[in-house]
Amino acid sequence: MEPKFNTRQLIKRALAEDIGRGDITTCAIIGREETGRARAIAKSPLVVAGLNVFAEVFLCLDPAMEISCFVAEGKRVNPGEILLTLKGNLRSILTAERVALNLLQRLCGIATLTRAYVDAVAGTGVKILDTRKTTPGLRSLEKYAVHMGGGCNHRFGLDDGILIKDNHLWAAGSVAAAIERARQAAHHLLKIEVEVKNLAELKEALAAGADVIMLDNMSLDQIKEAVGFTAGRVPLEVSGNVTLADVRKIAATGVNFISAGALTHSAPAADISLLLGADERG
Repeated sequence: MEPKFNTRQLIKRALAEDIGRGDITTCAIIGREETGRARAIAKSPLVVAGLNVFAEVFLCLDPAMEISCFVAEGKRVNPGEILLTLKGNLRSILTAERVALNLLQRLCGIATLTRAYVDAVAGTGVKILDTRKTTPGLRSLEKYAVHMGGGCNHRFGLDDGILIKDNHLWAAGSVAAAIERARQAAHHLLKIEVEVKNLAELKEALAAGADVIMLDNMSLDQIKEAVGFTAGRVPLEVSGNVTLADVRKIAATGVNFISAGALTHSAPAADISLLLGADERG
């Protein structure tokens, strides 16, 4: 899976934001033609995501930059492992450093947290999903990182599927009315997912022909009751306040999907450094 949009456009905007009228510190200290080497090193355990994006930042400034990757996307690495090396113009390396690290640390952080959720539900058959709670402008990259962490992508945007949420239900007047309106507007290949907050709404959604039902902010007991009543008739997704501490208990109820906004809105940045100087890899 590759990001769905032109990452170079994003990178150019990020570089312009950081560089402004020029990197005055680097230009004052480093000669225009000076060259050197650098290596990106993991400083904490992490799952790799975004080395291609990291490399592209440097290539935007210097197409002649020599880049070598030493780990694969989606791979777990330990502190001290070299992720990537650079060889080229020193000004370009130092000027692009922060933007490149910001993106790589963000994406590896998401992939690492996602892998923790995926590992927590291993053996249950439950799929861990992301949400649209992403950084504006970075959704494609952040959902890519979820995928590299072993998670699955929910809809990418509002044009990617029908998901009837609480405010839609309020506007339509009822679960049944909202589903009926969606069914009339949708073509025959579109599935309809509806969010419910209690067993009464679940029953109404089933009777109205929902294809997927999201159990929103329900307690563990409510989720178990919903699974028992549904009896496999439609897939069930749990969402709302899902944490790493309780995701295994939720998965054990027999639901099909668990979506967690925390994968993208609360993932801590991975600890990665870019150090100048040659290493044994040359």
